[in-house]
Amino acid sequence: MFNVKLMSFNISYLLILIIYSGEVIAKVTYVFPEFPYKETNKNEVIYREVEGVCERGCLDKNGVAKTICVRQCVSPSCFRDLYQHDMVRLLEEGEVDVRLNSFKGCFVQRYNKFRT
Repeated sequence: MFNVKLMSFNISYLLILIIYSGEVIAKVTYVFPEFPYKETNKNEVIYREVEGVCERGCLDKNGVAKTICVRQCVSPSCFRDLYQHDMVRLLEEGEVDVRLNSFKGCFVQRYNKFRT
């Protein structure tokens, strides 16, 4: 009886350990420069206009390759600052891009600087 309980405990412990270690391995932490982005109508319109032009230049691509193509077109310098240093873990299909707001902030900041 004692051995059955001990074995049951060991199996439960092992399952918890496997599940926990899988979560730790799957979690990816990105370190990148953060640019503040205020989501105003003006900023969104400017970003979407440039993004739309760039999307037409990336029609031959799909998925992540298209996203990368568009962002490189929208702002090569912002893309370099936020993504280039981490090309190994650039983006994966279906992944939520935690750097997008910083990318938009960088774009708007440099766009406004260029206009003045």
